[in-house]
Amino acid sequence: MDDNAPKAEDTVHTVEVAVVGAGFSGLGMGARLKQAGIDDFVLLERAMDVGGTWRDNSYPGATCDIPSILYSFSFFPNPRWSRSFSTQPEIHDYLRRSVDVFGLGPHLRLRHKVREAAWDESAARWKIRVTSPLGDTVYRARFLVSATGPLSLPAVPDLPGLAEFRGPVFHSSRWNHEFDLAGRKVAVIGTGASAIQVVPAIQPQVARLDLYQRTPPWVISRHDRTLTRTEHELYSRLPALQQLVRQALFWSRESYVLGFVGGHVRIRKALQALALRHLSRSVADPELRERLTPDFAFGCKRVLLSNDYYPAVAAANVGLITDGIAEVGADTVVSRDGTERRTDAIVLCTGFRTTDPPMAHGISGRGGQRLSEAWAKGMRAHQGVMVSGFPNLFFTIGPNSGLPHSSMTLVIEAQIRYAVDCIAQMRDHSIADIEVLPQTEAAYNARLQRRMSDSVWTTGGCSSWYLDPRTGTNTTLWPDYTWRFQRMNRTFSPAGHRARTLGRLRV
Repeated sequence: MDDNAPKAEDTVHTVEVAVVGAGFSGLGMGARLKQAGIDDFVLLERAMDVGGTWRDNSYPGATCDIPSILYSFSFFPNPRWSRSFSTQPEIHDYLRRSVDVFGLGPHLRLRHKVREAAWDESAARWKIRVTSPLGDTVYRARFLVSATGPLSLPAVPDLPGLAEFRGPVFHSSRWNHEFDLAGRKVAVIGTGASAIQVVPAIQPQVARLDLYQRTPPWVISRHDRTLTRTEHELYSRLPALQQLVRQALFWSRESYVLGFVGGHVRIRKALQALALRHLSRSVADPELRERLTPDFAFGCKRVLLSNDYYPAVAAANVGLITDGIAEVGADTVVSRDGTERRTDAIVLCTGFRTTDPPMAHGISGRGGQRLSEAWAKGMRAHQGVMVSGFPNLFFTIGPNSGLPHSSMTLVIEAQIRYAVDCIAQMRDHSIADIEVLPQTEAAYNARLQRRMSDSVWTTGGCSSWYLDPRTGTNTTLWPDYTWRFQRMNRTFSPAGHRARTLGRLRV
């Protein structure tokens, strides 16, 4: 008996394309499918609203660290961004508006959580099991698009006693808006991208903030400002002007690559000097400044942007703890030097599971192989989009697609374009399924890792969420210019892939 066969009580729907996730990637995919004349698709979203990471990360101070004009779809410009760097509510509103603009409402299936997806070889379709308020549902789709994103499942540290803490404990991406932090003693664990925004936002209202730092990040100043009414009017009346600004931002960001890849040590040291000057100007206390100075190369971990993080850490009601955490008590956090600090709430700014994505454990390809098994030695994909052994499956922000220097919407659009072009070609040529050959995937990843070998992420002397802890290999970032990634994914080429028509296998 086929374990993947729909049960008698399951509701079964047949669609051409099933997209998992309704954040930037999923909504962008839906918009582009409609523009390509493909209307038979669903957007399966586990939450009650669209937005992905910009729905989930509603913590105080949440702001994008890429300029707004660049951090948006090229085919859906917003002439009225309020600031150079937009806040979470504004970006979330932008994504909500995209649903109406592109007519995605009828395709949305909110509160539909995908439990598993299995490839049916005989039918050349994906069987996708979904749980929703209406019960269990099975979607049979020719094509499956994973648009869940790498920053979706919080990484929760394994701290002794954390489960027994009597106060609220919550991750920055699952902010507890019901708990009032005013006048409380708060422990913030972690000093990454969310912490440098959370700390300045809550520091003025809490009685005491204990910041637990494992390693200090490199922080540079953020050149943010309010966009004027004149700019709004000009961008509205002259869209080409906003496009020109977007291109200028794009190429200025491309220059940052020289600081990360290719052994440009002098450029890296110059950027590091700028960060050190920013630290020196922001923190007067030499002892605190020393503890906030990284001991690894600039760029080895994610470089952060903030003008108010250092002043907040230097405030009288903030303590920086660098000894590490030994355990958590009922109402305390105990550092490794034995000091107990009374705490009313614990905020986890501890990042996400990026190198072992949960969706990989629920996708089964040819022969029933789990994607997590195929990735047992680290994630890998062809051009960040397709994986050998998993036909008609496409990723957005797949392995080695992350950008440390520019807007992820650029990568998302490139991979959407690649996937939609592949789907269109398959429809035009009556191809039932297609997958990348193992040798094609292996050759691509060998070239990519050679390019990675002289990058700061490999040679910079740090451990980071960029690296797979099982192998030490960087499986998350793209080690080159964005324009090269876009050119690579401009169109789908069937070379190096196996395609099957009805009753016939072509190589």
